Amino acid sequence: MEKILHRGFRYETVPANYVFPPEARQKKLENNKSIPVIDMAADGCDLEEIAKQIFEAGKEFGIFQVVNHGVPHELMMGMMSVMKEFFELPAEERAALCSDDLYKPVRVFTSTGVHDVVGFWRDCLRMAIYPVEEFKQYWPEKPTNLKDIVERYANELKGLKDRVLELTAKGLGLELDYFHGDKSGEPLVSHVNFYPPCPDPSVTLGLAKHCDPGLLTFLLQGEVSGLQIFHNEDWVAVDPIPNAIVINYGHQMEIISNGLLKGVEHRAITNEKQSRLSIANFIQPAKESLIAPAPALVCEENPAIYKPFLFRDYFAKYVTNLGDKEKSEKAFLLEGDGI
Repeated sequence: MEKILHRGFRYETVPANYVFPPEARQKKLENNKSIPVIDMAADGCDLEEIAKQIFEAGKEFGIFQVVNHGVPHELMMGMMSVMKEFFELPAEERAALCSDDLYKPVRVFTSTGVHDVVGFWRDCLRMAIYPVEEFKQYWPEKPTNLKDIVERYANELKGLKDRVLELTAKGLGLELDYFHGDKSGEPLVSHVNFYPPCPDPSVTLGLAKHCDPGLLTFLLQGEVSGLQIFHNEDWVAVDPIPNAIVINYGHQMEIISNGLLKGVEHRAITNEKQSRLSIANFIQPAKESLIAPAPALVCEENPAIYKPFLFRDYFAKYVTNLGDKEKSEKAFLLEGDGI
C-alpha cells in the first residue's frame, strides 16, 4: 500500500487493494433517524437539565452534537481551513512525515496505519496537541499559521473537555471531578482525517465499524456528511450542523459507567464528488490508570459487568483486534476468559 493516498489528482478507478468484499460495503440508509443536539449555553440553574440531556443521549446513542459550546466559531473554521491547506501541500512534503510508530507525536499515515488487508480511503495526520508546551515543537512547520491555530484550539478544547466530563459525571450521580486526573490523563491527540473524492463509494470505506478506545471523542466534521453510527442494528447518519461539535463516548466510558452509557460504534463512508475533512480529538485514560466500574454505580441490583484492569492492557487488546468492540472487551468481562 502506498504511504499516502491523496496525491493531488482524482482517481479514475478504485485501486484493487481498496475494494471491500460485498458483505463489508456500505448500503443505502433506510431510516430518517438523527442524534440529539444539546445547547450548552446555560447559567448555573440549567446545569442539571444539560447534564440530564447528556446522560439521556449517552444512554440511548452514545453520541450527541453540542452547540453554544464556547469554542469560537472562527477558531473552528480556522482549524478546518489550515488542515485543508496541509493536505494541499505537495505529496512528497506530507509523505516526509510518514511513520509506522503508533506513538510518535506527529505522523502521517494512510488507511489505519497498520497492515490492512484492504485499505481505507483516507489519509490521516496524527498530532499530540495537549499539553501544548510538550508537543508544539513536533507540529508541522507548514502551513506557517498551523502552530498558532492548533495551540489556541487545544487550549479551548481542554476547557470544553473538563466541562463535558463534569456534566457527564453529574448526570451519572458521581462527584464532578470523577473523570479528572488519570482517567483522562493521556495527552490529547488529534486525528485529522482527509477522505479524497472516491470514484466508486459503493465499494470503499473511509473507516470500518469500530468503537473509540478512550473516554470520549470530540469531532469537527466540516460541511460534508460521512459519519455514521450503529444504533439498534441500523446505520444512522450524523449530518453536520453549523458550528456544532460532535461528542461520542468511547469504550472506557461504557465500562466506567457499568453499561449505563454507550461506547458508540461508528464508521466513515466516502463521497464521489467532494473530499471530506474531519478532526477527531481523543480523551483517553493514562496508560497506567486503573479502570473499573465506578463503585457508586455498582450494587446488588446492578452488579459490576467488568473486572478492574490497566488501560494499557485494554489498549493492547484494542490494537490487536483493530478496534472491534466485542473482541476488545472480552478479556475484561467478569464472565470472560481473563487477560
